[in-house]
Amino acid sequence: MEHTIATIGSHSALDVCEGAKAEGFKTLVACQKGRDSTYSSYYKTRKRGEQEIGVVDEVLMLDKFSEMANEKNQKLMLDRKCVFVPNRSFAVYVGYDAIEKKFSVPVFGNKRLLRAEERNVEKDQYYLMKKAGIRFPKLIKSPDRIDTLCIVKVSEAKRSYERAFFLARSSEEYVEKSEALLREGKITKEGLRNAKIEEYVIGAYFNFNFFYSPLHDEVELLGIDTRRQTNLDGFLRLPADKQLELLRHTQPSTIETGHIACTIRESLLQQALEAGDALAEAAKKEYAPGLIGPFALQGAIEERDGEHFVCFDVSLRIPGSPGTRFTPYSEYLFRKSVSFGRRIAIEIKEAEKKNRMDDVTT
Repeated sequence: MEHTIATIGSHSALDVCEGAKAEGFKTLVACQKGRDSTYSSYYKTRKRGEQEIGVVDEVLMLDKFSEMANEKNQKLMLDRKCVFVPNRSFAVYVGYDAIEKKFSVPVFGNKRLLRAEERNVEKDQYYLMKKAGIRFPKLIKSPDRIDTLCIVKVSEAKRSYERAFFLARSSEEYVEKSEALLREGKITKEGLRNAKIEEYVIGAYFNFNFFYSPLHDEVELLGIDTRRQTNLDGFLRLPADKQLELLRHTQPSTIETGHIACTIRESLLQQALEAGDALAEAAKKEYAPGLIGPFALQGAIEERDGEHFVCFDVSLRIPGSPGTRFTPYSEYLFRKSVSFGRRIAIEIKEAEKKNRMDDVTT
């Protein structure tokens, strides 16, 4: 193949590399020292007898992930004719400004759309969902207007890319819980000022993982997952009295640590498919050229005058859910199971053949 498929050594790198190798591409993973052995050792390509095993051909070792935007490291990737697949870790560690203004390696996807995942930019994910007509939770403008169960989405103090979510039923409970988190150093006053307060959605959680193909102008549902979260999952496994006892000492957190492949009742599937199509159309108008490749709508099916999908988070790059290949949805479309990594590689291969790489990269 003409290009090397590259990504950052975190989040979904192995899925990207496995799909690339399956389609005949070379792979490169940019790793941070001390966090590299998964890629530089365990899953590095090597010979075992006559068989090649592993999926990572080359490791670009960095002292810090942010060094990816350095001229020297970019030159190496450009020399390898890399196409870079972005994920959440890329956005977090390299930063939107560096990605948009300094990173010259071709990115598979619309790198200017990554910023819209945040909830404090002009055309954020709320804006896109509104333009697309996608249901999302009611936003509460200020704590003194809380009159129902709400979730407060505030960034952690140490890891601003993680959220120290907490629940509140009233302004008094908001003050009580936020002050406790401030005292414990888990959040900052600035983070609290920038927090979003949403009405809490009670329903069954689903993450719909899509792929938009610019080459075919079509949205594809590759799979569905739900998430494992710490330490919330541990709380939910306890009897109610033990949960209340534990709450005196600690609060549940919702940091995502794993994924569970799942399916949805077919009579509800159309809502998700229509939402994926609508988001793709809105993105074309608001963030030209729009979506390219993977994206996801994360939300819940709630029962309120019928069953409805409510979206409470949008991923505008590859979602961290490699297990989606084990759901049947890509097989319904392609008659074989297709992972995100493989679907990306298929699109790049086709773009190479048709001389349309500019249509799938920015």
